Amino acid sequence: MALKLLVKKSSITKILAMKMNRLFKLMFACITIAIPICLIAQPPGFDQDTNDVPIDGGLSLLLAAGIGYGIKRKFKQEDDAQKKKPATKE
Repeated sequence: MALKLLVKKSSITKILAMKMNRLFKLMFACITIAIPICLIAQPPGFDQDTNDVPIDGGLSLLLAAGIGYGIKRKFKQEDDAQKKKPATKE
């Protein structure tokens, strides 16, 4: 008798967990859709007298620094791989 109650209780728990999971997914989807709609800061489009901002200075320096850092990491990774490789005796 106790085994039957335990089985029933665990199946009810599983059903509730599945419903809560479905509810969580539905709430997450609604929030994900609703938040961008609420965060619109200004109407789309530009005025006719808007000047474009050129991409220069800071952005090009950040790009160069990123490329340099990537090259440095690649060389360090190759050096570490060579150091871990066992020396062969000939």
